[in-house]
Order: sequence, then structure tokens, then C-alpha cells
Amino acid sequence: MFARVLRQAEGGRWVMAIFIGSTVVTIANMFGQVQLNDWNGRFFDAVGRKDLSGFLHDLQTFVVIVAILLALTVANTYLQERLKFRLREWITRHLLDEWLKPLRVYQLGFAGEYGHNPDQRIQEDTRLLGDYTADLGCGIVYSLLQLVAFVGMLWTLSAQVTFQVAGYDIAIPGYMVWCALAYALIGSGLTWIVGRPLIALNGERYAREAEFRFALVRVNESGESIALHGGETDERRHLEAALAAVVDTMRRISSSLAHLTWITSGIGWLSLVVPILVAAPAYFGGNLTLGGLIMVAGAFTQVQLALRWFVDNFSRLADWRAAVHRVARFREALDNLPAIEQGAEEIKRALHPEGHLAFEGVRILLPDGHIVIDDATVSITPGERVLIVGDTGRGKSTLFRAVAGLWPWGSGTILTPPPEAMAFLPQRPYLPLGTLRNALSYPSPPDAFLDADVRQALKRCDLGDLIPKLDKTERWDKELSLGEQERLAFARLLLHKPGWVFLDEATAALDEDSQRRVMALFDDELKQTTVLSIGHRPDLAVYHTRTLQLVHGRDGDRLKLKPPPAPPPPRRWLQRLDDWLLTIRS
Repeated sequence: MFARVLRQAEGGRWVMAIFIGSTVVTIANMFGQVQLNDWNGRFFDAVGRKDLSGFLHDLQTFVVIVAILLALTVANTYLQERLKFRLREWITRHLLDEWLKPLRVYQLGFAGEYGHNPDQRIQEDTRLLGDYTADLGCGIVYSLLQLVAFVGMLWTLSAQVTFQVAGYDIAIPGYMVWCALAYALIGSGLTWIVGRPLIALNGERYAREAEFRFALVRVNESGESIALHGGETDERRHLEAALAAVVDTMRRISSSLAHLTWITSGIGWLSLVVPILVAAPAYFGGNLTLGGLIMVAGAFTQVQLALRWFVDNFSRLADWRAAVHRVARFREALDNLPAIEQGAEEIKRALHPEGHLAFEGVRILLPDGHIVIDDATVSITPGERVLIVGDTGRGKSTLFRAVAGLWPWGSGTILTPPPEAMAFLPQRPYLPLGTLRNALSYPSPPDAFLDADVRQALKRCDLGDLIPKLDKTERWDKELSLGEQERLAFARLLLHKPGWVFLDEATAALDEDSQRRVMALFDDELKQTTVLSIGHRPDLAVYHTRTLQLVHGRDGDRLKLKPPPAPPPPRRWLQRLDDWLLTIRS
């Protein structure tokens, strides 16, 4: 899975260069370790012989070897840290590229559990994956080089380890190597048996942490609504349940780690004495000098450390595998989005040759196959003002999603104007992070429009008081009221001047007078714009040339042409003005 994630990502040149550099430094480091082990033998032989000049000479050699090893260790640490953040950047950019492809952010919500919490998978899981991959990857390279460097030395030194049996000296070829291998295999086997549950538990922990964080963010984002409803107690109950799930998982992890520590720590402590024990017969038999014993013990320790790398890193391997699993499953969820679309009938979309909007036998389904809209056939020409009405929950918004290409489930054909000519105003306006100017020009960059045009658009939508705040960074979705956000969305239309506008209850938070002023934009600055509106307010009909109604049928709702609305009754103040003028004339 991990290889697939990396293979599909781009920009790995720096990652490979840093990894190769780290490997070269590790090779040099390993050569230094071999020299240090040889030095151990010479030094302790000098100590055993009480050779002062040799002792002092070896101390000087030690300073040189350690200085070189220190420089190599610092260089390797630097390269490993660089590798971590390069890996994270590499994987994160790849996931962002895939996640932010057209329509995918929306459609990922239908991808099941693997599409949940993309924020954690992209932010936290990629960090863990980068850190663990760098540490474990460099660690296993180090261990392999360590094994190659010292196993030959240990095999050669094993010839000095002989046993006297019935007066005969018996040497077992590679005796110390076989002992190191057996010791490492026993430790690795016990570690796997005891620590295996950690793999699943770590994956569960990441999922529970993500759910808890999402619940906290949701409470923070909905603070006003919770306060107005007095729902703090209920929210506390939900958060307590989410926290309990996290704590329960951590409790099971702590129990598994405690069991694993019996093995890993026990093996670690025994490693201090095992090489001395297996070489002791040769030393006490007079076949090994003190320096030779130290060299054999040092080589044994290095080989044994290389072979028990799995034991020492099992818990981190479990964390790494859990991170790989979550990132790879998220990547697969993105890959499978086309398959989700093609799992049932699919609505066909194409450009209309004359730039119209046409529904040809369109049937819109839910992902489970339930019919929402059945056999919609209608054509809308440029310049029209069309209102779509119907009972709440009948699929009006879903119809707009199908036009935008967000909703693939169904059949029939939708012929659309060019995508760049269409603009959609959802029920709740979206205001991106950044300055107010950025929110106003979205999705274009802030410098795409003249400052004078930006200011005029705000004034035209009764938002002139926001002009001094144009370049101020705020959470504008929190700073502005819903009505101000809706007017800001219309100001955005004035700047972009789309050919087609789809309004999904885009004036629901406006009073009648504010609604009249923003809808007047389509009679003044946006005369050439075609408007399709969804709404429930009766007074919306006067701003449209025709009305389509979703009529409930046996197999689903159908779009029907509704008779044109009767002219609205005159406002009272207009009636009084007419009466007053008539009085003056008379």
C-alpha cells in the first residue's frame, strides 16, 4: 500500500536524493564503527598487558575515531530530519492534488468510512507517515549495513571460541553468529506474538482521535446555536462519549504496550551479558585475550542489534502500518470515486450547442436507487428568469447539483452552457479564509478586479460600510450576519458577471426590501444573465418570467410548467400615494 502511495506521488526527486545521501553517510558511519570495534580490542589488550605507551597511543586514536563518528552522526540526523519533512510535503501535496480535483471534495462524502475526516488524514496521518517512514527506513538501512559489516568479523572471531571436550579443542564454525541469530529470532518471535494486537489498536486510536477532534470543532463552530438552544449538557454528553472511546482505546494500547515491554526490555537487559556468556568459555580457557573478548562481545552486540531491529521497533512499526493504512485507504477512496459514480445509472452531461440549458428525460436518484425526480424534460434559453418551486425536500437542490456535475446518480441527459459561464449561489454562502477582498473575488485571485469595481460592488449591495475592511483578515463567515453574507455573494456576482446564475434560496435571510434591491441587479448591471432560482417565498415569482413546479408523482417528482403569477397587489404606501395624487388633481 505504501509503495503505491509513493509511486503515484510526484516530486520524489528530493526525497530520493536525501535518502541516498543518508545511506552514504550511514556507510561511512558503519566503517567508523568497525574501526572503533578494532580499537576496543587493541585498547583492552594494552590494558591487559599494562602497556602505557600503547594505552596513550590508543587514546589518541580514539579521539580521532570519535570525532569522525560524531560528525557523521550529526550529518545523518540532519539528513533524516530533512527527509521527514520532504516526505510529508511530498505525500501531502499529492493527496491535496487528488482531493481538490473538480467535484471530489463533495463526492468524497459518499465514499464511506474511508472518506471520513480528510483533515486528519491529510494533516496528521501524513505527518506520522513521513516521520515513521524516515526513521524506520533509515533505521533498517543502518541495521542491514550493520549486519553486513559485523557478521563477517564475528564469524572470523568465532574461530577463537573453542570448547574443550574430553581433552579436545572443538570449534563450531560461526558459533557466535549462530548464537546471535538464535537470540534475535527468539526475541523477534516473542515480540510478534505479544505485540501483534498493537497494529489494529493504533489504527483504531487514530480513528477515535479524529472523531473526537471533529466533535470538538463542531461544537466550537456552532457555539451560538448551542447557547441559544441551551444545549451545552447534550453536547457534553456527546463529547464525553467520544472521549470515552478514545480513553478506552488508549487503555487497551497501554495494556498491550506493558505486555510488550516485558519482552523488549528483558531482551535489552539480557543483551548486556549474553555476548560475554557465550564467549566466556574461550576466554577462561585461555584462547581469547581480554581485548579479543571485548572485540567478540562488541561484534556480537552489533550483529544482535541488527537482527533484533524488529524487536526494538515493533511498536513504531505498528504505528507506521496504521498510518500507511489510513493514508492508503483515503487514496483508494479518492481513486474509487469514478466507480461510485458508475455503480448505478449515470446522468450524462454535455455542452449545449447553442449555450442553452436542457433536461432530456432526466431521472435523478439517491445513491440507494430511490427516485427523487422522474423524467424531467425542459429547455431554458439565455435571458430567461426561471423560478423552481416545490415542497421542501423534493429534490430542488439536488437538481442544481446535477447541473453542476456534483450529482451523478440517475439517467437521462443534461445539456449545459459552458461551465465557466455558470455561477452557483448555495443556501449558505461560502466565504474562504483570508481578507474580505479575497472572499469577494473568490474563486479568482484578489487582484483580478479593479479596486474601484470592488468598492462599487459593495456599495451596490448595501455593504459600503465594509469597504474599510477590504484588506482585513477575519473569519468572515463568523464576522458577518447571514444576510450580509448573502449580499456579499451578490456583490461577487457583480464582479464576475456570469452568463448563468443558479440561486438556491440565496435570499432566504434577506428582508423583502433587501431582496428587491439585489434581484434588481438582474434588471440593471446583469441584464444578460440567465437566472434559475429555487425558493419558497411567494414574492420571488415577480422577479421571474416563468415558474417550474416539482409535482409529486407515483415514481417521483416531475418538473411541470406553472401558470405565470398574478401581478402582486400594490403596496399600501403606493396606494396611499395614488389616492393623494388623485385628491390633488381633483
